[in-house]
Amino acid sequence: MPSRLDIPLHELQRRFNLDNPWWRAGQGVDAQEAAWPRRAYFEPFAQLALQTSVKRAVVLTGPRRVGKTVMLKHLVDRLLGSQAVVGTQVFYVSLDTPLYSGRSLESLVQQFMELQAHPPGQPLWVLFDEIQYLKDWEVHLKSLVDSYPHIRFLASGSAAAALRMKSRESGAGRFTEFILPPLSFAEYLQFAGVEAGLITERPGGPAQCGGFHAPDIEGLNAEFVNYLNFGGFPEAVMNPAVRANPARFLRQDIVDKVLLKDLPSLFGIGDTQELNRFFNVLAFNTANEVSLEELSKHAGISKARLADYLDYMEAAYLIRRVHRIDDNALRLLRARTFKVYLTNTCMRAALFGMVTASDEAMGRLAETAVWSQWLHNATMSSALHYARWREGRQDLEVDLVALDDRSQKPSFAVEVKWSDRAPQALGELRGLHTLALKHPLTRNPLVTTRSDTGRAEIDGMAIDFMPVALYCYVIARQVLAS
Repeated sequence: MPSRLDIPLHELQRRFNLDNPWWRAGQGVDAQEAAWPRRAYFEPFAQLALQTSVKRAVVLTGPRRVGKTVMLKHLVDRLLGSQAVVGTQVFYVSLDTPLYSGRSLESLVQQFMELQAHPPGQPLWVLFDEIQYLKDWEVHLKSLVDSYPHIRFLASGSAAAALRMKSRESGAGRFTEFILPPLSFAEYLQFAGVEAGLITERPGGPAQCGGFHAPDIEGLNAEFVNYLNFGGFPEAVMNPAVRANPARFLRQDIVDKVLLKDLPSLFGIGDTQELNRFFNVLAFNTANEVSLEELSKHAGISKARLADYLDYMEAAYLIRRVHRIDDNALRLLRARTFKVYLTNTCMRAALFGMVTASDEAMGRLAETAVWSQWLHNATMSSALHYARWREGRQDLEVDLVALDDRSQKPSFAVEVKWSDRAPQALGELRGLHTLALKHPLTRNPLVTTRSDTGRAEIDGMAIDFMPVALYCYVIARQVLAS
């Protein structure tokens, strides 16, 4: 017998109708959401979701505010455009709605089927947004996949650490994971509506430019600085109010919720202030080489707990650790140092304020941006390292070295700079030059610049130069096309 405190069924149904306007004749997805540009990831996601012959739930994961909900709505829009699907066959429910608290996934599905009078076996689409708000979601979702083979289940969630861990442990054979990262630089330019005016395609030019040219490099650099400050998140690009105060939006809605809510609830972290303080240290030092010993002394936290924090933050898409190799392209057996990169430079701006083109942090943020473009390809990013070794009394370093998957030898190397200062002989490029002499690369060693493009011969070696903003664009276009 229902309790007097239970939420009445008609209130539940009213919310269903509010969240699913396409149930009413002639209506579809909210016009503003439908008009948003599609992420470059939408087509592969839609293809995966539309493969109904594979009886698996598709779990869309990724950081907060990268467009997962909008991508689900775009999928609904695609379904509604199909003659094979009518609006009442599609059910969207956001599990962060208080009205659904304490209700099982199956009860929501049953209410939907009863409300719409769907006969047994009719093909249906059910989309669970923010599924991490349901305890033991993976057990419930697996049961639904087994019990309702005629329903295509899709889910999204921002608590990436839990979603990835639990979908692999409990959903083997029942879930397919799809990761949505922050906006690439190429996507940012598209969302901002400036790509066509800043990037042209033309034959010739340096091969590493991929056939792309930036006729207005100062304009492209201005957008690159915007990208570093807020361009990783679609809403910050599309919404003028958010763009006017990205620090407040990003800090409260992304950084604070992940550090003070998501990670502590998932892993039982008791000292959230300690976790927050440690992340601030990492964010400020993005692209710097660090060690657990150094971090432990600086933060006053044990190395064992720091190692756990690093694991948690990497699983939650906040950071990426990059390992060091030497001039022989070998990993050090007892490497004590590594580099930490933010997966999205905007998080540094959220914590410490927006940067300008002349900010001293621009070099490290440019390097972080290059790495964040490569992170859109999991296979390629796992092959990337940085190199550092001692030669005589000098430490030599190369910012980015890609190792060939089969030979484990360097295939290309990049030194990332935000400067047009011409190198004097070898100077600070000695590490890049030495590594390229020792290992035959598949392409010329590359140095990024602020605005210069060209090729120079240094001690008999051809070295390419190109603006870092254009390089980020080229990486993004090539990775997204692969």
